Amino acid sequence: MRSYGQYCSVAKALDVIGDRWTLLVVRELLLQGPCRYTDLKNGLPGIATNLLSDRLRELEAAGLVRREEAAPPVATTLFHLTEAGAGLEPVLEALGTWGIRYMTQPADGDEFRSHWFAFPIAQFLHDREPDGPPLSIELRPGGRPAVVEVSGGEVRTRLGDAPSPDLVLEGSPRLILGLLAAYLTPAEARDRGLTITGDPILLRRLQPAPAPV
Repeated sequence: MRSYGQYCSVAKALDVIGDRWTLLVVRELLLQGPCRYTDLKNGLPGIATNLLSDRLRELEAAGLVRREEAAPPVATTLFHLTEAGAGLEPVLEALGTWGIRYMTQPADGDEFRSHWFAFPIAQFLHDREPDGPPLSIELRPGGRPAVVEVSGGEVRTRLGDAPSPDLVLEGSPRLILGLLAAYLTPAEARDRGLTITGDPILLRRLQPAPAPV
């Protein structure tokens, strides 16, 4: 592991997590939970197999990741975050919030996975009606769907289908995020190709945080 050679907490943190792909490996373990090697590879499009192996070894050596041999019939190696690794969650949340400003226009060829919605949605939306009935919004950005669940003042996301969603948003990730964050009106989102099933007035319950400047 390379070091900046500085007696500074920021530099010491970057000694451990500052290499390319390292924080994204942590992101996958935070969002997916314990993962097989193939789960991590699928959640990190573009990473070379040998580089992923190197990053996992470095994270293990730093005490952020541990591996566990799952019992039969699974009989595979699972990678877990340690307590120190899980302590990076607020760091990833802060980075996710800060990075929203750069998501207005995806670059050509940008990959996307549905579970990546979790950080931006959880950070810039909150429940305006904590005493209101539960609300579920299914997001279909292509590939595996995700669900936004609003209840009791909390906004959570998970992968999978909603049994009976109150609202379904289907289209590009950029349009879905734009509508949820109120950067686009429902009419504008529809004009740009987003399919909205259900009453978009339900989105008023989700109060976006102030847009980053």
